[in-house]
Amino acid sequence: MSGNDFIIVDSDKEEESVPTEEKKEVTVSENEEKKQEDEYEKVCFMCHRPESAAGKMIELPNHITICQSCMQRSFDTMTNGSVDFSKLMNSIPGIQFLNLSDLENAIPKRQKIKKKKETKEKPVKKLNIKDMPVPHKIKARLDEYVVGQEHAKKAMSVAVYNHYKRVASGTLDDIEIEKSNMLMIGPTGSGKTYLVKTLAKLLDVPLAITDATSLTEAGYIGDDIESVVSKLLAAADNDVERAEQGIIFIDEIDKIAKKRNSSQRDVSGESVQQEMLKILEGSELEVPVGANSKNAMVPLTSVNTKNILFICGGAFPDLDIIIRERLSKKTSMGFNAELKDKYDKDKDLVSKVTVEDLRKFGMIPEFIGRLPIIFTLQGLDKEMLVKILKEPRNAILKQYQKLLALDEVSLDFDEGALEAIAEKAMEKDTGARALRAIIEEFMLDIMYEIPKDDSIGQVTITREYIEGTGGPVIRLRSQSVPLLSQPV
Repeated sequence: MSGNDFIIVDSDKEEESVPTEEKKEVTVSENEEKKQEDEYEKVCFMCHRPESAAGKMIELPNHITICQSCMQRSFDTMTNGSVDFSKLMNSIPGIQFLNLSDLENAIPKRQKIKKKKETKEKPVKKLNIKDMPVPHKIKARLDEYVVGQEHAKKAMSVAVYNHYKRVASGTLDDIEIEKSNMLMIGPTGSGKTYLVKTLAKLLDVPLAITDATSLTEAGYIGDDIESVVSKLLAAADNDVERAEQGIIFIDEIDKIAKKRNSSQRDVSGESVQQEMLKILEGSELEVPVGANSKNAMVPLTSVNTKNILFICGGAFPDLDIIIRERLSKKTSMGFNAELKDKYDKDKDLVSKVTVEDLRKFGMIPEFIGRLPIIFTLQGLDKEMLVKILKEPRNAILKQYQKLLALDEVSLDFDEGALEAIAEKAMEKDTGARALRAIIEEFMLDIMYEIPKDDSIGQVTITREYIEGTGGPVIRLRSQSVPLLSQPV
């Protein structure tokens, strides 16, 4: 039989000779390889760009992939005639000029870039008047998280309910309902930001929180006014329709008040208020998608602020002095006259604020007019601080109790300890923010020592431990009488 003769093989018999188990293993391994290849992108051998950036790849033998632009540049170089391939091939007899199999060892390991998972589009929830919670239900949910501030919670509940009724109803007739933008005035740590966060979570709407201190007039160093809306668009996953139903909370709004005695241009005060007028009222804005600056090389989209609820908040320091001066002018002499020092010790003086007081503070009338709902938050006293420690759904003490419960240890606080923590927080005069810092200070040693000893079953924090004159009460798991530990 010559070397050119063919041998006919029965394919059926050959397949029968291969065991079925080996076939399964081969098919399984091939499927796994295909799955792994599907998870990763192809990378250009020349420019090293992935398929998502360079476009569809051209596959060559030995698992070489080249993008279309690199392939075109290669052809252009060859057709320009800068290299004479005929002379080069003739000068090396017996060797092919381009042998892909010879390049196998020269090819580096293929880069693996995972493909981005395709995100399913979330259905946009359309507001329905029937699904909107009524004001008393909104306030009841706020009561679960925020202690006190009854007037503020009532005002917010009504304003939010009216606003989203306006959004859901649209323009059904000739009567057009105005926006219910709000201005919150309260000392630091009174719960302004926490109220807004809880409200947005309750209504399931996107929320953007920004700081007015970084806002400047267009063309100056700082954030433009449009950056406020771009943050809301990012919070709504770049969904314009959902962003147009969201809430924007601008904190530290008192920092953009007019500068009283300044010869320089007020780029972060009155000019910022002037530029915010169109946004508060409702207008079409060109907002960058995926960036906070229009200078970024990103596409722009149009966002209408007509149905966006704006809530502004600030501490407004020295506003009480303006209110006291206004009220003191009413004093006179006689039996029914008011004493001049009547308002000196009034802790709730800010609740008597008027639009005229805000204008004297430095807010322009046009800006105040676009925030029709103005309410104040009370400063926290000792009783409110004790309630904040233990009553809200995610109270600070409940968080620590849950942490120690994971170590199967019970944590308790007696009333004296809670009062001592509240008294220390009152001394710092930073509101509810001081509570966490104080608890972290004396809980540090307890959280460090308890995991060492598995026999500890219960720890009770006492007033003496907070004041540094004693230690916590520790009860072991097999002990009925508690031990008084030494000061840590």
